[in-house]
Amino acid sequence: MNISMFLQMAAETFPDRIALVNPDGRHSYGDLYNSAQAAARLISDSGCEYVALLDTSSEAVAIALMGAALAGKPYVPLNYRLTDAELVGLAERITPAFAIVGEDHLARFPTAGGSKVYARRAFLDTLRADTELYENPDIDPSAVAVQLFTSGTTGKPKAAILRHEHLVSYILGSVEFMSAEEEEATLVTVPPYHIAGISAVMSSIYACRRIVQLPDFTPKDWLHLAHSEQVTNAFVVPTMLSRIIDDLKRDASLPKPAAMRAIAYGGGKMPVQVVQAALDIFPEVNFTNAYGLTETSSTIALLDPDDHRAAYSSDEPHVRKRLGSVGRPLPGVEMEIRDDDGRVCGPNEAGEVFVRGPQVSGEYLERNALLADGWFPTRDSGYMDEDGYLFLSGRADDVIVRGGENISPAEIEDVLLSHSDVLDVAVVAIPSVEWGETVGAAVVLSPGTSVEAGVLQAMVKNALRSSRVPEKVLFVDALPYNETGKLLRRIVKTYFA
Repeated sequence: MNISMFLQMAAETFPDRIALVNPDGRHSYGDLYNSAQAAARLISDSGCEYVALLDTSSEAVAIALMGAALAGKPYVPLNYRLTDAELVGLAERITPAFAIVGEDHLARFPTAGGSKVYARRAFLDTLRADTELYENPDIDPSAVAVQLFTSGTTGKPKAAILRHEHLVSYILGSVEFMSAEEEEATLVTVPPYHIAGISAVMSSIYACRRIVQLPDFTPKDWLHLAHSEQVTNAFVVPTMLSRIIDDLKRDASLPKPAAMRAIAYGGGKMPVQVVQAALDIFPEVNFTNAYGLTETSSTIALLDPDDHRAAYSSDEPHVRKRLGSVGRPLPGVEMEIRDDDGRVCGPNEAGEVFVRGPQVSGEYLERNALLADGWFPTRDSGYMDEDGYLFLSGRADDVIVRGGENISPAEIEDVLLSHSDVLDVAVVAIPSVEWGETVGAAVVLSPGTSVEAGVLQAMVKNALRSSRVPEKVLFVDALPYNETGKLLRRIVKTYFA
């Protein structure tokens, strides 16, 4: 089975049901599948080896993903926020490519090496003129379905490989076919080049749910669109949810999404205070924290709605603490925490997160990162409690090594965020002549407030111990995040240079 079967099944079951809503209009499942078939014919006839997309969310996203699958070519969505030089470097690695490009980015995609470039509107117009059925070939489940370039925060971006069998395993293990009622709609705001954007399209198609696309996120646009389209489901990254809550608190005239039933969040660390505020503002909404990676075909662990409510209402510290966890592994996903020597850690022992399962690829075009027994080292640090809830403390590379002692930035950040005037914080390693590395904290305060650095340092000393106390505390207006809500610690480190 390959991922194009999701759309074929939806189109055969509900051909007239609306599949997509975006600024360009409304599109049925039948129309979407016909367009994907026409796209597959264009792709096959082009002789290109890859299908690239350089665009914001649009009808072309689902068509390119499914058309590539029908044609048996890897789908490669590119980050339109990259510099021109970075884009050229990635485009050269997928030559010759059949490229669908938004009009704003046409001049940025190189045409050398046999690549064929279509402006998005011209591409869609061409598909609508093609009414013939496409005889799709048998696609090997082990063929590459999606190739995603890593963010490339250090060095050359790696090309993560997801095969049809990985993505199919994830969808079949987490979504029930045609489980959505006709009135259900999901609001997609994550960019199409992120694994969360790809999984949102596939899972919604398989559930036969209407997909409402918001190409450029603002809290006000999100709230108005959720209200006007009677959106029932949404996925947001932490910074989006925080901004939505802030706007609702500031502006009582903004509409609340009355039809909303479920909000999933992920892609970065979610402050517990934001989760608590969300539960206060949306008491009837089911919240889910979804933890996953590109290399695992998206989600591998969930903190589900029952977990949220149990933790929120509990008086027991170890249960309430779970609001800061990412939940427990999905069925079919094995998870272990291992120390630096490869020993499997016990409950509440910190180490690196390893995962294994049929949805786990762990593969790059450059190399296969899977161990011999199928385990994938995620490079995420954390621990599991006695009930199997996973608590993340950041990337393994984020660990601060002070005089030979490993220090997790997350434990210090959690203490500092408990101060009522601290809005956001990032803890990073800074050079130290005495210790090799020591602790630095960049702190964002709530508007109109003032806190002495010594007060924050004393909080950390009282809650943890002296080795965790930030040697330097800098007060900044805002912290740097990427578009999917991940804190850019490499930039924060430059503040202390």
